[in-house]
Amino acid sequence: MSSERLAEVREFLDRLTRWAGTREDVVGLLLVGSYARGAARPDSDVDVVLLTAEPARYLVDAAESDTAESEGAESDAAEFEGTWDDWAGELGLGRPVRTRAWGPVTERRYTLLPGLEVEFGIGGPRWARTDPVDPGTRRVVADGARALYDPRRILAELVRRCRP
Repeated sequence: MSSERLAEVREFLDRLTRWAGTREDVVGLLLVGSYARGAARPDSDVDVVLLTAEPARYLVDAAESDTAESEGAESDAAEFEGTWDDWAGELGLGRPVRTRAWGPVTERRYTLLPGLEVEFGIGGPRWARTDPVDPGTRRVVADGARALYDPRRILAELVRRCRP
């Protein structure tokens, strides 16, 4: 992994964490996958779970996406009258390159310049329930997770319960 790529990822995660602190609806940010494990390769994407009280706000253009595979994304999008750049623009994400439903979260994948891919799993705080922990959530968290923003400590508790 080049020092330039690591610096790019750190800068993005710092920016994302600062942004989350300004949003009243954001309940937590959890870095998962290879970057959370410290095992990222040059071709690794950055995987982040974004928990929010208003998931529809972050799925607003899912109905417009050519690759949207979520039937519920269209109805969620209709509930919020913002535009895609309400949050993606603030973070410099551009338009999503893929949107797909995965149970309690919806994936939004973005490609930043110069080619860093970021995948958000967007969902409500119920994704982090610990009584009981959803099996899919447990797999994701047990594979490597690090809380980036966790003002209510719900992610810290989830990570604690998912550790072997």
